[in-house]
Amino acid sequence: MAGARTYRTLVLVLGKTKLKENDLILTLLAESGAQVRAVAKGARKPGGRLAARCELFSTTDMLLARGRSLDIVSEARLVEAPLARNTCYEAVSAASAVAEVARLCSFEDAEDPFLFPITQKALAFVGALEDGPHLDVVVAAYVFKVLARIGYRPDLSACVACGDAAVSWFSAAAGGLLCASCASSVAGAEQLGCAEVDWLRALLGLRFDELASAQIDAPTAAFLLSLAHSWAATHLDARLRALEFLLGV
Repeated sequence: MAGARTYRTLVLVLGKTKLKENDLILTLLAESGAQVRAVAKGARKPGGRLAARCELFSTTDMLLARGRSLDIVSEARLVEAPLARNTCYEAVSAASAVAEVARLCSFEDAEDPFLFPITQKALAFVGALEDGPHLDVVVAAYVFKVLARIGYRPDLSACVACGDAAVSWFSAAAGGLLCASCASSVAGAEQLGCAEVDWLRALLGLRFDELASAQIDAPTAAFLLSLAHSWAATHLDARLRALEFLLGV
């Protein structure tokens, strides 16, 4: 039961760091959307009760005790393990990329009720999907949707420089789509075909289930993921190692 120094919340396990011989520091996304860092004592002991309840990417019901710098995991009950039946290399890589973006877009002192459900849903789809192209599309859509939420929404309606509706280039630095004329003066702009422009808009406009059921080829999906990586790396000003790794899978 929660008391004055304890609180109960659903969390997503985004990361683990070893602490001492048997403990772990967990990076968690709470149901409120705030990031929580907590110590799970004894979680690395063979056969320890916490180990299976704090798996990466899982949804867990936790009772946490407030600490000065790190909270303490008092109780944990596993609610959902989306990768329990799909531990393939590609799915784990995709889930790692989702968790990485969630860590960079969540903060200990800021709540956002949007972030927990969309991250939980993205991880659920990653665990259910079996083909690489749709994994890439779901991760790319997650990146664009989450960054749009925190203020980095790409302008995909027309050229960001001149307003021309005939767009065929994309630049993260410029802020979205560009016409051919304006793109000529933007270093690093990527050329897109009509289908790729439509797909880029779909990443923001469609739900995960719609994207997961749409027909897409592997090169297009990989290209969309590379655009998502460029967008996130530019606007979060960070190196996204898990997303980089996924691009090479």
